[in-house]
Amino acid sequence: MAIREIIEVPDPLLKQVSKPVETFDDELKQLVEDMFETMYDAPGIGLAAIQVGVPLRVLVIDLQPDDPDAEPEVCNHGGHEHTHQPTKKEPRVFINPEILDPSEETKAYNEGCLSVPDIFAEVDRPATCRVRWQDLEGNTHEEDMDDLMAVCIQHEMDHLNGIVFIDHLSRLKRNMAMKKLEKLRRAA
Repeated sequence: MAIREIIEVPDPLLKQVSKPVETFDDELKQLVEDMFETMYDAPGIGLAAIQVGVPLRVLVIDLQPDDPDAEPEVCNHGGHEHTHQPTKKEPRVFINPEILDPSEETKAYNEGCLSVPDIFAEVDRPATCRVRWQDLEGNTHEEDMDDLMAVCIQHEMDHLNGIVFIDHLSRLKRNMAMKKLEKLRRAA
């Protein structure tokens, strides 16, 4: 397993449309393992293969919900102690995903992206959608998705089509986001 470099805007690779996966082999499994390791390290909740420079229709998502069965952890950051509920890992792999039935109803969500670091903006997307995809063995699955999972799968699927979440913003907001990103990069 390896942590791969996450490419960031304005890298032209992010505008590329990813190709369908045709071979379900060890190379694909390695890519998915690396993607999970990269995503957890970032940290993020979703990653498309193109974000690590591989133009294939592969997504990994882990919403990492709080684990109600785990003992709360005590953390000490900069002198003040607090407790938080540990998360549990629920890694999911989506190969060649398609959205079949997006709802008419939309929902705004404050999105961020590992390829657009430290920038967040409200994006309207269908509130629910039905998704068809393949797993690592090539088996086909279908599921209705809602809430954060619906947002996340649509956000990651945009990457497969060369779209970054800031492309959904008005030109003004997109320009402001890019200026802020440039400023953050200069400061770093």
